[in-house]
This record gives sequence, C-alpha cells and structure tokens, in this order.
Amino acid sequence: MSKVYLVGSGPGDVKLITLRGLELIQKADVIIYDFLVNKDLLTFAKPGAEIIYVGKQASKHELPQKDINILIANKARSKGIIVRLKGGDPFIFGRGGEEAQVLAEQGIAFEIVPGITSAISVPAYAGIPLTHRDFASTVAFITGHEDEKKEESTIRWDELATGPDTLVFLMGVKNLKTIKERLIAGGRDPDTQACLIQWGTLPKQKVVTGKLREIDGVAKKAGIRPPAIILVGNVINLRGQLQWFEHRPLFGKKIAITRTPHQSFRLGEMLTEAGAEVLYCPTIDIKPIQSNKRLSKAIDGIQLYSYIIFTSTNAVSLFFENLHAKGKDTRALAGIKMLPIGQATASLLASKGIIPDYMPDTFTSEGIVEVLKTLDITGKRFLLPRAEEARDIIVTFIKTQGGTCDVIPIYRAVLPKGVAPLSEKPDIVTFTSSSTAKNFVTLYGVDALKDAVIASIGPVTTKTLSDLGFKTHIEAKRYDIPGLVEAIEEYVKSRGKGIKD
Repeated sequence: MSKVYLVGSGPGDVKLITLRGLELIQKADVIIYDFLVNKDLLTFAKPGAEIIYVGKQASKHELPQKDINILIANKARSKGIIVRLKGGDPFIFGRGGEEAQVLAEQGIAFEIVPGITSAISVPAYAGIPLTHRDFASTVAFITGHEDEKKEESTIRWDELATGPDTLVFLMGVKNLKTIKERLIAGGRDPDTQACLIQWGTLPKQKVVTGKLREIDGVAKKAGIRPPAIILVGNVINLRGQLQWFEHRPLFGKKIAITRTPHQSFRLGEMLTEAGAEVLYCPTIDIKPIQSNKRLSKAIDGIQLYSYIIFTSTNAVSLFFENLHAKGKDTRALAGIKMLPIGQATASLLASKGIIPDYMPDTFTSEGIVEVLKTLDITGKRFLLPRAEEARDIIVTFIKTQGGTCDVIPIYRAVLPKGVAPLSEKPDIVTFTSSSTAKNFVTLYGVDALKDAVIASIGPVTTKTLSDLGFKTHIEAKRYDIPGLVEAIEEYVKSRGKGIKD
C-alpha cells in the first residue's frame, strides 16, 4: 500500500531536519523535492530510490503546481513510500495544504511531517529573537508574494502596520519596495528597524539591516536576492548583542576537501561546525588489490610477526577485512605489537578491539622511525600492509637495524571516475596527502589553485606541493585532521576577512 508523506526539510542547515523527516527520506521509494531543500539530505536516500526535482525559484518554475499535484498522485498509485520534500514547513507558505487537499480528494493516504520553518529559524541564526519582553509581545508571518491571480491584496496593511510588533515576510524580496511603502502608509514608523536575511542557516548567510524607510535601497546595494526573508521590528536591535552564527571561526569561507568520499566525513563535519561552506572534490579513490596472495600468506602465518605497522586507516580497514575473510579475528593477533601512524589510525584499531602498543609523537613515517629507535628490533619481523606507492623510510630503517619487514601493498590510490568541474571557486583547498595534491592538479588544473589559500596536513604533503610549484599557506602543527582544522582556524583568525597573504 502506498502512502504520501509531506515532509518539511527545514530552513537549509541539513541538521535541522526532524528525526521523522530523516527516517522517511531513508525509507522512501520516491522523493519529490523543491529548490530550497538542502541537496545533502538526498544522500540519505536508499539505493534505487527515484529522486525527482520540481523546484521553483523566483520567476522560474521547473513544474507548475498543478503538474506537481498530478505527479505526486500518480507516483502514489504505483509506488510504496512517496516523500514530498519541501523547504521549511509544508504548511507555512509551502503550498502543502493544496497538495494535501488533492490527495484527500483522490482518496490517497498521506501524512504531514512538520519542518522547522525559516520564519523562526533564520532570525534565530541571525541573532534576532522574534519576541522579547522588552521589545515584542506579538509576531506575524506574512507572505511577501501573494497569488498573482488575486484582483487585489487580501492583506490588511493598515492593521498589519500598527498591530504586531514583529513582522516576518517570506518570499518578498521582489516586492520589498511595495511592502515598505504599504507599511509606512498604514502607519508604521519609517524609523522602525528592518532586516533581510539571505540563505539563512547556511554558511553563505548574508544579513543587512537598516531603517524601514531605506531598507529597499540597502538591500539593493548589498545585492540581496531570493531566497531571503524580511523582518520588521525593533527586536532587530538585539542582533548586535546576540548574533552568533557569523562569529564562528570559519564562517563564510569556502573550503575544498580533496580526500576520498568515505574519508571526508570527519573533516567535513569539523569544518562545517566551524562555520565553513564545504566543497567536496575528491581527487583519489581507494582500490583494494584483489586476489592478494601475499597478504593471504601473511595472515596464515601471522604469528611469525613481532610487529604490525599501519600507516593509514585504509590499511587497517582492508587488513581486517582480509583477516575476517580467512576466518580469523583479533585473537589471531595475540602477542603482536601494534604501531599506528597517528590518532585516527589508532582509533580505528581501537574500534577493532586493539589498543596500540606505541604512538609516534609526529604522525608521519619519520615519527614511526623515532619510535623504532627506542626498540630493539634486531632479528624481529615486521608486517607493513600499505598503499602500493609509498615512501620506504620505515622499511629502510628496519633493515639497517637488523630486522626484516614484509611490505605488502593492499590498496592503490587511483584517480576517481566521473569527476565534475569545480562548481565554485574555493577560498581554501585542503590537502591530506601527496596523492591528493598531485591528483588535484591532474583533475582540475593549476588554475583551480590560482587564488586559493593552500592548507597542508604536514611537511611531506607540503614538499609535494612545493615540487608542483605551489606555495603552502597553512601547515598543520599536528599532522592529523584536528590539527589541520586548528591550523586553518588560526590562519583565518590572524588575517581577518582577507585571508590571502
């Protein structure tokens, strides 16, 4: 039996979706979504889900509303779970009521899943409370774009102008001058504070404020365009004290991540939390080396090794996949000392039930060598599962100290397929390995880095960038993801809005 869910996706910030909304996105057989829906929400859709865009922008409709209604009804007759994903809340100027009416008239089962409307959330992200005991006890939500088929406005402008303390207009940028004039003509003080917030709750949020009498000129000069909401009321005066979103350390900065998609999540999360707009442009893909007879033989004789060195999380993941495929678990590793290259690799080992025996002070191959210098490795046998192409500094040191090291390539870093051109010019580009640097130039060309600040995870990557002819502006002091984010924040803080040297 099919069912339609009219789901509010929230105002833009992907984390402002409700738990119920996210659950339905994950279960949906069909998702029909609007322009203001954050596209990142679609990544939660199950494989094979049909995803249909019906977005409406100012003066540009992908599908007329009547056709959208027909589409929803038709899909409901042939599929299971239909999610009609709408920006904000379906019933706050979202035409969800009209769509629900059509479903009710045709006897199609439906549910309404409320969303966080931009009318309340966007002002909150701008540091503006809609009500406050000292400034506003009433608030009104008004469409800024009435149905063009109406012969005359049904908004009672005189009552609106002198009634609610705070006014919130949605979809009114094109009519801003008219809104201003009608409010003033209706009795609103021309010196009342007014505000426009564009792309609210997102890293590209833009806020302008001014007196009501001048707000249309202020907005035009600032280049404010839809989507934006309009506020009128003296609660706007609190923004100077309460704004918080724009104060995050990386607010407004576009930062590119060049890691593989499955490795980008943590870095992306940390940058987003710091206020950055993250651009994902993966430059490498990890391909396991299949039918790896050498690795299979090493696992069969795993107790011959005194140490296993892991120089990446990829190596840990693939090693344990092969270990389990051989019918073995962590008990097979009893007595073997574990040496990871850094904290992320150590954390992944811990998730497998193994606490590393050693940890280098610097998260590089040189750091591992420093650990090895403190050990008696003469006659000891090491296993080093790693990438096909890697530096031999660890292997060389072990051999010079009388140990043996079985280097077994278990994956290779390759260029990803189907890479799209960069949609936007990043302010900062992050590189977490030499491979990401080399491949970025191959995929996107040198011009993509022309005006960008370059951030490197450590000296090895920095040297590769130098060899490629690029200056590194930021280098992490601690060679891991948190260290890289910390270095970026320090750099941006030290330079303010103009981040380029």
